[in-house]
Amino acid sequence: MTKVVTFGVSDKRIISKMVLILVGIEIFLVLIDAIVNYGKFTDIGALRRMCNIAREDGIATYFAATQTMFAGITAMLVYAVSKQMGKTKKETIGWLVTALFFIYMAVDDASQIHERVGTAFKTIADRSDGGLLWSWLHFSPSYSWQVVFLPIFGGIGLYMSYFLWVELKVSGTRMLVFLALAFMGTAVVLDFIEGLDKGNPLNIYTYIKELYDLGSYTVSHFAKVIEETLEMLSISTFWIVFSKQFLWLLKEADIQIKLDESN
Repeated sequence: MTKVVTFGVSDKRIISKMVLILVGIEIFLVLIDAIVNYGKFTDIGALRRMCNIAREDGIATYFAATQTMFAGITAMLVYAVSKQMGKTKKETIGWLVTALFFIYMAVDDASQIHERVGTAFKTIADRSDGGLLWSWLHFSPSYSWQVVFLPIFGGIGLYMSYFLWVELKVSGTRMLVFLALAFMGTAVVLDFIEGLDKGNPLNIYTYIKELYDLGSYTVSHFAKVIEETLEMLSISTFWIVFSKQFLWLLKEADIQIKLDESN
């Protein structure tokens, strides 16, 4: 027996389930960090590190990298269908750039490319006697990777934001893009603050610690948890946008996906 399933924007069940699953997983990751890691539910260091969002080498990082990769793959499917439908070159190239950017970000998230390359550049600069590279990398009061990668990421991000704002036609997707950018932008600001010296007047974490008499680890840890969670929410939102666009294209092209079911 063959069952024909037609996907369309009117079918909101897929998107609704995506939202519930993704947000549910992210809430779960925050809870196990707070309970198992920070709350010291166990004294086994390996288990606590596995649940620690701030370390960026546990369950949360695996989830973040995986969903970013799936977001990139979904954008690649949008590119493939758009090209097959004969969409404009501007639109297909835009989706291809978006897909490749998210796929790269998944690899970067899993292997910490930007942090390690930034550290490598700073090490090379520190070994030299000043010079342009040293001055350039010390221009930022925060992490060195931001000077190296933020202009690149920022440029691609601006292009992608403009492209999505112009090309997206599905109801509500523009607002979701704005929300995703707000999540990511806030995370970048928090990461910038995290890299500041404790005595820097822009370091609000020092102010919060002193105002509420909190430990340095408590403030830095939960600031990092908030930052990583916002990044995950941002990618989840982008993935939902790409999925809505993909389903809309299938409906526009009148594409039907057949699933074989045996009696």
